[in-house]
Amino acid sequence: SLAEEIKPVEVKLEDFFTKVLSIIGKTTDEQLASLLKERKTTISVAESLTGGLLSARLTSIAGSSEYFVGGIVCYNNRVKVMDVGVPASLISKHGGASKEVAMAMAEGIRRRFRTDIGLAATGVAGPAPLPPAPVGLTHIALAYEGGTEWKELYLQGTRSEIREKAAQATMGLLWLYLGGEEIIYKLK
Repeated sequence: SLAEEIKPVEVKLEDFFTKVLSIIGKTTDEQLASLLKERKTTISVAESLTGGLLSARLTSIAGSSEYFVGGIVCYNNRVKVMDVGVPASLISKHGGASKEVAMAMAEGIRRRFRTDIGLAATGVAGPAPLPPAPVGLTHIALAYEGGTEWKELYLQGTRSEIREKAAQATMGLLWLYLGGEEIIYKLK
């Protein structure tokens, strides 16, 4: 039944948020800095919805120049195309707040900045929807040599809260990719 098909997705998203938002010990940003430094992994970001929040968080830790190469706030679709390398046809077909564009943003920034990881966030913070996308629709993506990970989220709250939650979820996707789950298991 449809309910049975939907339930596993709900559980996965709930698990994702539980792991991301209830971290034991160090803050997510400090853990990420340690993991990126330990693995000698470089990262770049393409931000739309988060408007620079990811770059600010990734560079808030001393020594971040070891892993953070740079980022582009591509709030306007023209910048997504011209500076990040998102095909205009993807935006025309799916809209700027879509899975396809989020994945292309992560892949494009990784390629342009020649980093190990490309991180991206796009969506609608509100207060008005961007039809067909409703307020709170968020797409986050992480590109690496072996492929691209993607999550679709429906966030609630004020414009500011949606942007903060989107940044946290994107950092969480990075944290999970880098093996952050292992840290929780070690602390138990």
